[in-house]
Amino acid sequence: MIIKKVISEELLTLPEVRDMLNHIKDEREQAGVELRYEQKRAVEHANTFSKLDGKASRDMVNELLTLEKMKLDIAIKIASLCPRTRDELRSIYAKERFTLSDAELKAILDIVAKYI
Repeated sequence: MIIKKVISEELLTLPEVRDMLNHIKDEREQAGVELRYEQKRAVEHANTFSKLDGKASRDMVNELLTLEKMKLDIAIKIASLCPRTRDELRSIYAKERFTLSDAELKAILDIVAKYI
């Protein structure tokens, strides 16, 4: 597929992507059109690695954004990966120019635990 122009761009969590891909898959099955190989692999990946539903992941992102030192792209990664340990959470923040205190890590993990 050749893309000529990007109309809009939005960051989505993996569960939101899974919901969209499954909707597209259902529409194509009803129309009698088979998914291409890449589309099948994308649906399989999203179904395998999604841990939440789309609405819960977006709610988690919105709650994470209320914290200090939280950016949208990091909140999206956290909602997609659902880290359970401090080390997993630190790996998400590895490229940032700051480190999180233990209290900040605990606050983030508490939010994640609420949705899992």
